[in-house]
Amino acid sequence: MKKLLFVALLLVASTSYAQDGYIELLRSDLRTEKIAIVTDVMQLSGEQSEEFWKVYKDYDHEMSKVNDLRVALIKDYAENYERMTDEKALEIIAKWSEFQDKRMALRKQYFAKFLEVLPATKAAKFMQLDHQISLLVDLQIAAEIPLIPTEDD
Repeated sequence: MKKLLFVALLLVASTSYAQDGYIELLRSDLRTEKIAIVTDVMQLSGEQSEEFWKVYKDYDHEMSKVNDLRVALIKDYAENYERMTDEKALEIIAKWSEFQDKRMALRKQYFAKFLEVLPATKAAKFMQLDHQISLLVDLQIAAEIPLIPTEDD
């Protein structure tokens, strides 16, 4: 779990400065750590495991696309931080809201798919774990990104 947080921190710290290839490498490391945690926590039977990982692969792929919105948003924020305008602040908040909405919609969509291959308690356990990991990553990101400057600052 500590390595997962470290990788998330690197992702955030490097997003505005790194080449896209470096960001992808960090995201790959984060995915690898997440898979290890999910494997350890879920304790799936052989049949459950086979079906779960098929759905998870699609879920992870789709969530990666949603997370691309966050990476683009962080880059945009960093590029405009020093010269933030009211219009840009509104745009950033709209994009942040879009990211959050898409992430939740994807979770709802895939919860139904996980229910097709797992008992409800196991599907719920995965969604709970996935949410907890996302919260840790979100917290690391929030801790590293300064608040929008205002005229009063």
